[in-house]
Amino acid sequence: MNDTLQARIESWLWGPPATRAPRSGRIALKPARVAYAVARDVAQGQLTLRAMSLVYTTLLSVVPLLAFAFSVLKGFGVHRQIEPLLYEFLQPLGEQGVRITDQIIGFVENVRGGVLGGIGLAFLLFTVISMIQKIEDTFNYIWQVQRSRSLGRRFSDYLSVLLVGPVLMVTAMGLLATINSSTIMQAITDVEPFGMLLELVGRIAPLIIVVLVFAFVYAFIPNTRVKLSAALAGAAIAGAAWTLGGSLFASSISGSTRYDAIYSSFAIALFALIWLYLSWLILLIGAQIAFYVQHPEQQRLGREQAHVSIARTEYLALGIMREVGRSFRRGEHLGFESLAEALGQSARSLEEITTPLEQAGLLTQTEEGRLLPGRDPATISLESILSAVRGADPADDQSPVGNVLGKVRAAEADHLEGHSLADLVAREDASGPG
Repeated sequence: MNDTLQARIESWLWGPPATRAPRSGRIALKPARVAYAVARDVAQGQLTLRAMSLVYTTLLSVVPLLAFAFSVLKGFGVHRQIEPLLYEFLQPLGEQGVRITDQIIGFVENVRGGVLGGIGLAFLLFTVISMIQKIEDTFNYIWQVQRSRSLGRRFSDYLSVLLVGPVLMVTAMGLLATINSSTIMQAITDVEPFGMLLELVGRIAPLIIVVLVFAFVYAFIPNTRVKLSAALAGAAIAGAAWTLGGSLFASSISGSTRYDAIYSSFAIALFALIWLYLSWLILLIGAQIAFYVQHPEQQRLGREQAHVSIARTEYLALGIMREVGRSFRRGEHLGFESLAEALGQSARSLEEITTPLEQAGLLTQTEEGRLLPGRDPATISLESILSAVRGADPADDQSPVGNVLGKVRAAEADHLEGHSLADLVAREDASGPG
């Protein structure tokens, strides 16, 4: 994007009120900011590259993933429900989508536990978990989260979704089919205007299901707390885009005879790859929308880090340790998201400060994501907190500048001598919250 044009757009979106649109246009200011931020991120190319990477990962993992879901559903006797779900996803490919569905289902049915053996089943499970881990890494990138789930949480969270997710989805589809075919529903359908309303609900029901699935993905996959309102906002836009994109894609390949003449038997694979890429890109764009809805302060900066002064860094270091010490004293669960809200900072900016604190042994994080003091707060001096974020001092510097800084640090050390994190927490609690 041209720098001059970008500056003008940002001035209109975030500049003084005098440079913005009139009052009648300000109602569209918030969605315009989100749209600009997402368009800027897509233009930078990272989302498209990660969508391409997920296409490759999906091709390697789709059969093991479906085989795992097939095995789970087979225990409930509803394993045949996978086929209509897969066909629904590949419906934009038309008749070629039916062929691909039949081939994938044939591959899945050939994956049997007795044939694979213990090592084969272990490799199948590893492939599936690796795919979800790759998806989590992508969503963590979007949400600017530097820490992934621990190994234990990955195994428990991913396995629970793989076991419960297919069952819940098939159960929901079965309930909808049962309700639609019931005599009561048929009787209501014959009465107008209820018949027209039920027909309308039946048409938008697939869109609602897609939105709910997208919202679950946005809320569950990132290793951070995602507000339901943000997840639903991103899911609504992505779900509508996915549904509309499927219709447009289906119409664009309806005359696929000319493509068959050019690509021959590769046309079906080409269409499948394009649709898979578009699906991932739409899903990632929806996640980016959800991020900016939850973090409007990041809309203008994007992935650029705002400059934090040395004084602000030291202030945040003490603030972080104070909040951690207070939560530890009260037995509360303090994570990065709660810490960011308490200090009015983004989680990513705080992670850049907590890293040296952890390296100095002053701060630790449990597998559940809880932040705790690295040792007894009474043994953590305030001077050690400041030293951790400052880095090494030029102790051997005998220049005039070094001598001045040395005197400043020595005076500061004398002033802070005997003051610990426990004293800071006790002083803050005594003076009330703040």
